[in-house]
Amino acid sequence: MITKLLIAMGIGAAAVAAVPQISNLVQNDASQGAQVTAPLATPAITTPETPRIVPLTKGDAIASYAPVVRSASGAVVNVYARSVQRGRVAVDPFWGAMRLPDRASLSQGSGVIVRDDGIIVTNNHVVQGATEMVVVLGDRREFPASVVLTDPRTDLAVLRINTGGQRLNALSFADTTNAQVGDQVLAIGNPFGVGQTVTSGIISALARTDVGITDYSFFIQTDASINPGNSGGALVDMSGKLVGINTAIFSGSGSSAGVGFAIPAEMVRRVVEGAVSVGRVVRTWSGIRGQTVDSEMAATMNLARPGGVLVTEVYPNSAAAQAGLRRGDVIVSLGGSEVNDESGLRYLAATKAPNEAVVFEFYRGGRKLDGRGILSVPPGRGGADSRVIEGKNSFGGLSVATLNPALADEKGLDPFSHGVVVTAVAPNSAAQQSGFQIGDLIVEINGDAIENIEALNTKLAREERGQVTIKRGDRPITAVLDL
Repeated sequence: MITKLLIAMGIGAAAVAAVPQISNLVQNDASQGAQVTAPLATPAITTPETPRIVPLTKGDAIASYAPVVRSASGAVVNVYARSVQRGRVAVDPFWGAMRLPDRASLSQGSGVIVRDDGIIVTNNHVVQGATEMVVVLGDRREFPASVVLTDPRTDLAVLRINTGGQRLNALSFADTTNAQVGDQVLAIGNPFGVGQTVTSGIISALARTDVGITDYSFFIQTDASINPGNSGGALVDMSGKLVGINTAIFSGSGSSAGVGFAIPAEMVRRVVEGAVSVGRVVRTWSGIRGQTVDSEMAATMNLARPGGVLVTEVYPNSAAAQAGLRRGDVIVSLGGSEVNDESGLRYLAATKAPNEAVVFEFYRGGRKLDGRGILSVPPGRGGADSRVIEGKNSFGGLSVATLNPALADEKGLDPFSHGVVVTAVAPNSAAQQSGFQIGDLIVEINGDAIENIEALNTKLAREERGQVTIKRGDRPITAVLDL
């Protein structure tokens, strides 16, 4: 059986869109269950009630997670998202062009109240494309929800509900830097739409970076049962604090196989703080380009073991530059946390606050060194040269900008790349018909590098046709277009 990575999202069409190979899940009516008969009456026995405590060892005679559930479950909600797919235009031989009816779909997931004034976190894939959202609290009250921010790069979304000034139960964030493998956790959500459900397990692994779900792939793994409908729900520790947002599972069947993944609370906190304070995600960066050190590289560089990040480029004036890093160094720690790979380094930097001082530990020529730098957001925000291209040539209808690190972070591109990035494509324009997409990076025309708007303007003014090379993700595409 082929194991698949499933987004543990809600029930409905959105689930199919997120994971095309998985069939739609049907919510069955559970009202026709087995009948329960009353037991025969027995004499009452009066005994003192033993207080419930969080289980510490298997030897506890009477143990219960109830105190944790009572404190945390009220902050976990159901999220219902309605989306409408516009009907396509069809051409009938008798009636001519006609628009087919719109199609509405409903998906369902979970969410977590993280501020008592109505701020809720869920997964981006739960609400992506939604035109209407409703949040249902644990006491069955319903509220329309609005989007404060969506961040596809972390698969997180921040919602807001208006409770008329009434304060809500909210979960506080756990310090996941202190989490350990083996810690007990509870997963709270609405699997398969059956209603709020609590499952228990442990933290099975930390810092899973090879899952491949988001750009900032750094997950807490748990064996607590997580199923479709749990997406956006809470993973809490034994103090009732939020450890992570349940997001995905590995499964060969579409349901829990004991391998679930949650976005750590440190990343969730950064996204929420940015959404509430400035309406966008504020992500700091280390300022290096690098690659993970594998066993072959470790042997070549006389390192004791694989792991760490080999520096291949350092951005001027960045935290890494301030710390004295240079090409060929191997970073093994940032801010006191171990760095095992490139994804881990990116995550550790992104969960720090702007202007926070951190210490890099690294190897250079067999010696272990350290240096201090001040983390900042990627430079260039709001300062990129931009242009809207008009006309009937193949570029007509494009909005473009010179790529800089800030714009690269926003679009999920390499911040060390050079070129002109497509920021918008006008509907029904020549550029759309030519196949341009948002995020395309124009890097070359007729063999000449296009590093900025000025270079692109020169080519469009002087030449009528050319061989254009763009980068779409990691894939170069070349086409001959009218200029």
